[in-house]
Amino acid sequence: MLKRFFTTSLMKVSLRYGAIAGVMCIGLVLSLFYMGKHPFLVNPFLDFRVFVFSVLLFFSLKEVRDFYQDGILHFWQGMGGCILFLSASAAVSASGILVFGSLQPAFVSDYITQFTDQIRNLPDETVQRIGKDVIERNLLALPGTNIRNLASLYAWQTFQIGLFISIIISVILRRQPKPL
Repeated sequence: MLKRFFTTSLMKVSLRYGAIAGVMCIGLVLSLFYMGKHPFLVNPFLDFRVFVFSVLLFFSLKEVRDFYQDGILHFWQGMGGCILFLSASAAVSASGILVFGSLQPAFVSDYITQFTDQIRNLPDETVQRIGKDVIERNLLALPGTNIRNLASLYAWQTFQIGLFISIIISVILRRQPKPL
């Protein structure tokens, strides 16, 4: 039973596209880092994963629906494929970040420096809205940040970003069999 599940087209296609997305994310993280803007300090609304996940999730579910399931895709199958996709993407990209951060110690130190500067340059109204004690707590915890923290943060953000996209794409691509 379990072997049959792992050999399904939904599993294979979702994991393949998820691995592709993970590699693309690693490439984009490295590119942003070497361009001088730390990838972890990009506004979440401008995060490149939104575009990458939207395109690749759409094509992966469309491939499963059209080529392997005779044009039928239930919502639960779409969400299952999306979760597999996001899991593969998060695992590949977090692993790549761990390896890169281990080889390039400036990745973490630049993050700490740039984030500290960003927090210290917040406008007074933002500081009041967030709370001075919360900002101080974050500044005190910041020097303890390591590459494992950043990799797990990236994986967590991958699931957060991907969940909303998954629901939308699963609804758009679902097609149920016509009743007889």
